Amino acid sequence: MLVDIKPAIQVVPGMTRETILTSGPPMTWPDYFGGQRDAVIGGALHEGLAKTREDAIVKLNTGDIAVSSCHEHDCIGSVAGIYTASMPVFVVDDQRSGTRAYCNFYEGPSRFRLNYGAYSDEVHDNLQHIAEVIGPVLADAVQLAGGVPLKPLMQRALHMGDELHSRNTAATILFTRELFPKLLEVARRRPDDVHATLAFIRESDYFFLRLSMAAAKATANAAHGIPGSSVVTGMTISCRDFAIRVSGLGETWFHGPHPKLRGRFFEGFSEKDVEWMGGESHHTEVIGLGAFSQAAAFGLQAYQGGSAEAMAANNLSMYEITVGEHPDFRIPYFGFRGSPVGIDVLKVARSGIVPLIDGGLAGRGGGQIGAGVLMAPIEPFIAAAATYPAQSEATTVTP
Repeated sequence: MLVDIKPAIQVVPGMTRETILTSGPPMTWPDYFGGQRDAVIGGALHEGLAKTREDAIVKLNTGDIAVSSCHEHDCIGSVAGIYTASMPVFVVDDQRSGTRAYCNFYEGPSRFRLNYGAYSDEVHDNLQHIAEVIGPVLADAVQLAGGVPLKPLMQRALHMGDELHSRNTAATILFTRELFPKLLEVARRRPDDVHATLAFIRESDYFFLRLSMAAAKATANAAHGIPGSSVVTGMTISCRDFAIRVSGLGETWFHGPHPKLRGRFFEGFSEKDVEWMGGESHHTEVIGLGAFSQAAAFGLQAYQGGSAEAMAANNLSMYEITVGEHPDFRIPYFGFRGSPVGIDVLKVARSGIVPLIDGGLAGRGGGQIGAGVLMAPIEPFIAAAATYPAQSEATTVTP
């Protein structure tokens, strides 16, 4: 349930004006490099915490500007996942369990976005537009609506060609339709701002992604902390590596190398241009969406899989490493079979089948350069499985 939209400083636990959040497991500032480091610096400049790049680096080195992981604040990051105090965030509750998660806004269709490590006057102005116009308009509409149930929209979007990670076109339309009567009420007071908001959403097919991410984070948090459970409740990427956490293994993160790529690049780019700078949107895969519902989104075949047959095969393989089938997220192509859900580290380690992830690709120097299927590394799953004594002999799978 989307219950509110407010600036991060007002609602995110532990957020301060001098704090910048970023994707990945907890790390210290010296651990960040490349595009993720640039994105953090860009966040400091955007928030006015520093006047120049050099000033930002000095303050980050001294701790006057603090860096923290999104995870530690119940947030979820797209690519570099930069949060600053003034950014509006979606507040999403899992009302059955009482867990809450936050996600900031999609930055729009430009290839150059802060979460992809790019910062410029254009990026700053766009973020300000989101904070000053888009966020407040949608916040008013959500309040008038008394909140927006997200799960029904996500269920229907799966039946309309989305997998809620790399494709959110139907979900974005459904969300806009859900709020449209309340937007008309807001338009009586702020017609120009509502017009600008609708124009922004119309150009942003990925708009709903940040809502599906927050829903996934709240859901995964609800599944965490079950004694003995070998189900994955978080997958994250930083500039350094890939990591998972497991329901029954507390707050330990199990690390491995970056995923392997099977992607397609925008014109003028190739695999040599890829730079890892973080990402947590694959929490959608954790709850049975994304590549775990890939056969619901054949429109993505140019980037994810190459053909409808390959996408279906990808999707079917995920049933081999999960504990069940989702009772609500169902895939029409499979006769409305529930999507595979609950990645089991024991099944991954035994079978050698790794989770697949639908995702965008970041480029050196900032910006998105393509999209594709990522193959998670098996090492963290083997390491996590080895902590279950009865399974120690079954987890000697060679990657």
